[in-house]
Amino acid sequence: MPTPRQMHLGVFILAAGHHIAGWRMPGAEAGSENLPLIRHIARTAERGKFDLLFLADAVNTRPDMHPSMVLRLEPLTLLAALAMVTEKIGLAATASTTYTEPYNLARYLGSIDHMSNGRCGWNIVTGAFADAALNFNRGPHPEHDERYAIASEFVEVIKGLLDTCEDGIWTLDQESGKFFDAAKMHVLNHVGKYFQVRGPLNMSRPPQGYPVMIQAGASEAGRDLAAKVAEIVYAVHQDREVARAFSDDLKRRAVGFGRSADHIKIMPGVSAIIGGTEAEAKAKLATLGECADPIVALQVLAERLGHDLTSYDLDAPVPELPPSGIMRGHAVTLSALAKKENLTLRQLRNVVAATMGHRLIVGTPEQVADGLQDWFEAGAADGFNVMPPWFPGAFDDFVDQVVPILQKRGLFREEYTGTTLRDHLGLPRPAHPLQR
Repeated sequence: MPTPRQMHLGVFILAAGHHIAGWRMPGAEAGSENLPLIRHIARTAERGKFDLLFLADAVNTRPDMHPSMVLRLEPLTLLAALAMVTEKIGLAATASTTYTEPYNLARYLGSIDHMSNGRCGWNIVTGAFADAALNFNRGPHPEHDERYAIASEFVEVIKGLLDTCEDGIWTLDQESGKFFDAAKMHVLNHVGKYFQVRGPLNMSRPPQGYPVMIQAGASEAGRDLAAKVAEIVYAVHQDREVARAFSDDLKRRAVGFGRSADHIKIMPGVSAIIGGTEAEAKAKLATLGECADPIVALQVLAERLGHDLTSYDLDAPVPELPPSGIMRGHAVTLSALAKKENLTLRQLRNVVAATMGHRLIVGTPEQVADGLQDWFEAGAADGFNVMPPWFPGAFDDFVDQVVPILQKRGLFREEYTGTTLRDHLGLPRPAHPLQR
């Protein structure tokens, strides 16, 4: 009898909370440089048997950004620290293909995978914000489609570098004096449109072969990249049927690239505000709204729509705006939501303040579990990227109150059955090209 399908869960760590006012809730802690808090979140997620934790990143900042994103630790360094205080949970972070060198990043990712015994994941981003270019000697920020072309070649180089040493390269034979098998080390000699990288990488092949590849693009170019290389896809959706169509499309595209549809996991973002009663949960949401900074909230919405909104009437309907080359998935989802619900700009601003455009479930633990189960069983998701509105309390509530319900319903694991992130996701370890 086949094993029943179970959902995958990850926690998206923004240490001031995903609601822009989450850090102001009673008992909340804050700070993306607060290592004890982040360590607590990681251990809580592992206690809840989560597949992975995820750290977002960007290489620019401004004082009017989301509070969790203004100041933060470099995420790959942070993953290395978290590898020392966890044992099973996957460890994933964002790294840009536009503002990073493939050789350096291959070393970082490979090192984390080695140190964690096979738990590393890489969120592949092309970089949405043009002002990031001002921090690097790279010239102007590339246009959208060119960024994805760069990313496609970048991933190819990363994989090539990680394959420059075959599995089993170590011999460590003290009697013969043979330290490693030099015949299993190869020069890459990649010469492409955007990168020239000789190699080999000065590191043996990681435990997972490659880190688990994660992507979140929703444009045509983004979907093609995800279908070609991604093993987890983060998505922003408010409507179940739209989410299911997105999932079906990506899996169909993956098959078109010669991949198995089972090897790409769609994990939409979801934020849960939990109360002993629905009224209690709604009261928490109201408290968050009262604490929100309206100027920051409008700027967060502007980033997602890709347009300056300061000249628009907040109490008028959300304006029709041309497509943006920045966060296209967010822009499409939020514009559709505004049209469907006939929202004013102020109302949409408040929605984004709560979830940054992702799905919000407000209610009892049973209602939250019902909402996740509904999308999962409808084929709209293979799991969820959980985005707690504040830490640690809102995430503790999810792990202590929602996860046991999902486990009781047979929808989520009760124990880890493997040791690597690929094990948790049911993904095969890629064989070395010369050993396939």
